Amino acid sequence: FNVIPDSVTIGGTFRAFSTESFMQLKKRIEEVIKAQAAVQRCNATVDFSPDNKISFPVTTNNKVMHKHFENVAGDMLGTDNVQDIQPLMGSEDFSFYSEVIPGYFFFLGMANETRGKLASLHSPYFTINEDALPYGAALHASVAIRYLLKFESKFHLSDRKVHDEL
Repeated sequence: FNVIPDSVTIGGTFRAFSTESFMQLKKRIEEVIKAQAAVQRCNATVDFSPDNKISFPVTTNNKVMHKHFENVAGDMLGTDNVQDIQPLMGSEDFSFYSEVIPGYFFFLGMANETRGKLASLHSPYFTINEDALPYGAALHASVAIRYLLKFESKFHLSDRKVHDEL
């Protein structure tokens, strides 16, 4: 059987470390696909959002929030226990929030040598070390509280009307 189809659909995902890189990559993908089709005397269309699926923005940390997090986490856990990691190609709902308001996405370590090696996040063998949860909750609360205290003047509510549904 040597049947040549009259159309082909190719799907996939792509990610980047910055919005600029993402846009450049998106443009380049379209250029390459259309040029390759032209070489074969074919037509090509590129649709980056089939079925109206939303493209996730790049997850990046705000630089001011990064410094704030380092200070708070260092005070709470000791600076030796706060580590920077290389950027990851993960895709997160959080990125939609951080497009609107400065944000900070971090990982909470939960290694415990007595429990052995932990399975990776997307493994069916992944388990949570629940002993780490209080540290995560306290860290989240402290980051928020210290941010509000540090930048209180930006959020002074006495001049605003407060609408409380409760």
